[in-house]
Amino acid sequence: MPSLKDLKNRIASVKSTRKITKAMQMVAAAKLRRAQEAAESSRPFAERMNAVMSGLAASVGGSDSAPRLLKGTGSDQVQMLVVMTGERGLCGGFNANIAKLAKARALELVAAGKTVKIITVGKKGRDALRRDLGQYFVGHVDLSEVKKITYANAQGIARDLLDRFDAGEYDVATIFYAVFESVISQVPTERQIIPAKFDAVEGTGASAVYDYEPSEEEILADLLPRGVSTAIFSALLENNASFNGAQMSAMDNATRNAGDMIDKLTIQYNRSRQAAITTELVEIIAGAEAL
Repeated sequence: MPSLKDLKNRIASVKSTRKITKAMQMVAAAKLRRAQEAAESSRPFAERMNAVMSGLAASVGGSDSAPRLLKGTGSDQVQMLVVMTGERGLCGGFNANIAKLAKARALELVAAGKTVKIITVGKKGRDALRRDLGQYFVGHVDLSEVKKITYANAQGIARDLLDRFDAGEYDVATIFYAVFESVISQVPTERQIIPAKFDAVEGTGASAVYDYEPSEEEILADLLPRGVSTAIFSALLENNASFNGAQMSAMDNATRNAGDMIDKLTIQYNRSRQAAITTELVEIIAGAEAL
């Protein structure tokens, strides 16, 4: 049974931990508001960009003049997986869930005889995948020093992907990230960005009534690289909001658990102290009667 001193030290230690988790929760809450606003404000632009390119792609169809970023290489043998996670932990299962989805996809592709290459964005994803899939790593993007996610960060990642695609290093590129829904809900998502695949958008068929100058192929050749950057930027913003939401929720739970532990330890301390006092009184009374 722990002594009174041990219990007192334990209570003090848990109280210190609770102060830290409470402070981290407040910091995450402040960051979350800005990150959520950035993610939500980017969605209309990304959706409209997707709608425009979807309509253009439908007009071009599978013609030989279609840009290579749209029609692809004609093969899916070499797969590039871009895994986006957080730079830090203490955020519940946020990083693990994205890494789990990417790992399952990678193992599925390997089992199908495909060649897999992996680029990680965020140290936690690299650490989570290194043991089982480290031999497939071909690059890493460190954003630990970045104070605020900007379009320039997405452009750097997109430029690297496009250069590798032009060099013939892979056939298909897929990004893995978490879509922010709420503080307690972040959905791990995979999305193919090269060759471009567009979500079905209601009303995109109306784009056929437009005459484009220059041609649809030329416009797509210019828009598709921008579309890759936009998709990556949107994923980075969604990931950032999801990370802060997950961290806020995790630190709130940790603070509550620390409070519960302090209450239990305090009760245990009071009972032990009461037992010790009772024992001392019994000893004093027994000694007095002996005299």
